[in-house]
Amino acid sequence: MSGSAQDRFHRLYGYPPEGVWAAPGRVNLIGEHTDYNDGFVLPFALPQRTEVAAARRTDRTLRVHSDAAPSGVVTLDLSGLDPARPPQGAASWAAYPAGVAWALLDAGLPVGGADLHVRSDVPAGAGLSSSAALEVATALALTDLYGIPLTRTELAALARRAENAYVGVPCGIMDQTASACATAGHALHLDTRSLRQRHIPFDCAAAGLRLLVIDTRVKHALADGAYSRRRASCHRAAGALGLPALRDLPYEELEQALDRLEDPVARKRVRHVVTEDQRVLHVGELLLAGRLRETGPLLTESHRSLRDDYEVSCPELDLAVATADAAGAYGSRMTGGGFGGSALSLIDADAERSVTRAVTDAFRRADLTPPRIMTASPSPGATRLV
Repeated sequence: MSGSAQDRFHRLYGYPPEGVWAAPGRVNLIGEHTDYNDGFVLPFALPQRTEVAAARRTDRTLRVHSDAAPSGVVTLDLSGLDPARPPQGAASWAAYPAGVAWALLDAGLPVGGADLHVRSDVPAGAGLSSSAALEVATALALTDLYGIPLTRTELAALARRAENAYVGVPCGIMDQTASACATAGHALHLDTRSLRQRHIPFDCAAAGLRLLVIDTRVKHALADGAYSRRRASCHRAAGALGLPALRDLPYEELEQALDRLEDPVARKRVRHVVTEDQRVLHVGELLLAGRLRETGPLLTESHRSLRDDYEVSCPELDLAVATADAAGAYGSRMTGGGFGGSALSLIDADAERSVTRAVTDAFRRADLTPPRIMTASPSPGATRLV
């Protein structure tokens, strides 16, 4: 894909790029809606990635183009970037690279103008962090072009700031960190408070397993308010319990804490976050012990919690999970923010065809758009390609 990105850049702008940078999408194995509660997550990077071909300009202009967007080249003035006035309409996708440039400038870093061309095979709206991949690839391109020495953790933090403050999505730090910092063959155990990272071996193939990603093709939009309401509910519940964050509620004290909350919705949200943190820790231990199959029931338990307590699933995700489990999966769950997107399913390698057929047939019988099903393997994080 990198050669095509270079060629397309040259055709668009009339001169060759200085380089091509790439960042992957991610699958979150387990640990959903825990990152903005200072909790634990366990994502890994996908082979699918976003590439940014880029070159410096001598003025304060940022020009961005994507093969996936109908807007053509979007031209922005770096001096006029304002979170209150992000690009709109057909150019709304440009808020992500524009937000990265704004976040770098807002941090006092010496970024100048640039021309960017974007290519990506990360499915958009599938809960696989296409937005984080775009942000991280853009941040890596701009910081490399202008000789700004950031660690990958610092890069992820600036990309998250772009999404929070400029795009307006109050996401946690997981997606950007996974895209920037993941390593091949490993899941990334991340403490989202301390940002401590531990790379845990995760080799499904060696264990005779596959991890399927089932893209329901139901588009999710995390900026529509539902995500923000859940985040606010968690923060209010933590305050009511006298805690800095729900991560500080020990699993062993969960039931007593729930008895102290009057709001039944708050009780459900708290129960999900605390039990999900516990599941992340348990899955991490099982992976370290090489007991991959035993993680399956925890995946399904996570899905039930997201469906019933956090209420972020949808009929298509529930159908994918139930069908895969009935067809012999060790466990399945929705992955990502929810309200659509993708599910994942841990299966025996020789069951890939039968599970795929079962899910596809179930969607057909329900008169739903056929899902897109692929296998996922832990892949490297962001890098310069050329």
